[in-house]
Amino acid sequence: VIFEQFDIPGGLMRTNIPAFRLPEMVLNDEINMILEMGVDLRLGHQINSMSSLLADEFDAVFVGTGAPRGKDLELPGRGDSERIHIGIDWLESVAFEHTKTIGEKVLIIGVGNTAMDCCRTSLRLGGKDVKVIARKPRGYFKASDWELEDAEEEQVEIVVNHSPREFVLENDKLIGMCFDRLHYSHDASGKLSSEIVGEEFLPCDDVILAIGQENAFTWIERDIGIDFDEWGMPVIDKTTYQSTLKGVFFGGDAAFGPENIIWAVEHGHQSAISIHRHCSNQPV
Repeated sequence: VIFEQFDIPGGLMRTNIPAFRLPEMVLNDEINMILEMGVDLRLGHQINSMSSLLADEFDAVFVGTGAPRGKDLELPGRGDSERIHIGIDWLESVAFEHTKTIGEKVLIIGVGNTAMDCCRTSLRLGGKDVKVIARKPRGYFKASDWELEDAEEEQVEIVVNHSPREFVLENDKLIGMCFDRLHYSHDASGKLSSEIVGEEFLPCDDVILAIGQENAFTWIERDIGIDFDEWGMPVIDKTTYQSTLKGVFFGGDAAFGPENIIWAVEHGHQSAISIHRHCSNQPV
């Protein structure tokens, strides 16, 4: 059985990954192949308790809920404009066609794969001058190389060594952001450190925050045998993908934090092997 809180199959993939990267036709074909094998897909079905799910006498549970909560950036001016968006929420709004336009000048804060989706989507919604702002040098970017190449081919400018300081408004209208310009160096032990060497104002009509995503496991009780680490992530065996509670497995962003869909699918493959062995009374 697959429980999906959306009313459409593959909801997170449809809403969080732009169609120009993951075409709807491809997604539909992949999902239909799975359903034709006899999987019971239950849409619009939100799980509010792991304990209740386990009480339904399932032999194994796989959690692939992703990292659905985008991180915010609490800086001066943050709450004073509606033109400052959380990246993953903004992509979802675009997918559902609630958002159809954006200003000509757009700043994307962050340089992961979600930031790449946001900058390229901005171009398709009317953005003319789209900049991705990175706090660190290029060698420390989280985005995949091919994502960066695709963005730069579409004339997205990547600005390095800039740390956000403030959202700037004029007459209650967002006009840009102030940044600290940083210089990086390595100390004797090889540790990277930074120092502020200046400041810079960059004008914009919209800001999209893509500085990371968080997991939301409020629905998993903490007294049922599933251990969590200091960051609130489940403790997972990286070979078997099994949690500390026998028969409960995690994969994708829900297991190890935000990565990409390719790794998430691989986690599903590996977890399926472990689940098969578990249900066959073999060591996982």
